[in-house]
Amino acid sequence: MASIHTEFPINVDAVRAWRVIGDWADGPVAMAPGYVVSSQAEGDVRVVTFANGTIARERLVARDDDARRIAYSVIGDSLRPAHDNAVMQVIADGDDRCRFVWSRDVLPDELAQPLREAMQEAGVVITRTLGSC
Repeated sequence: MASIHTEFPINVDAVRAWRVIGDWADGPVAMAPGYVVSSQAEGDVRVVTFANGTIARERLVARDDDARRIAYSVIGDSLRPAHDNAVMQVIADGDDRCRFVWSRDVLPDELAQPLREAMQEAGVVITRTLGSC
């Protein structure tokens, strides 16, 4: 199983960043406008459409407001991993700064490189977007 880990500093306080990242329904578009073109949620399943045409059906696994942590899995549409578990977490790093930590375990291993690249590209957009909140 491949593991991916990315981490980005963001110039915004953790509470404000979490309001966006922790929003299951609207968070993807709010944190990465232009990179993500739509996000539609019904209960614990959402469909996220990316600007490149990729569509990901995702299931919410856990959301912890105290830890500012959300876990989810890609369960279908354009991507169909045998296993996927992704975690986004916002960690305070001073008064007006935080770290956005994003990790994922995925099978098959061949999905790791394209997912790593997508997470890094999205991370740049997320950092820019939330840093201007």
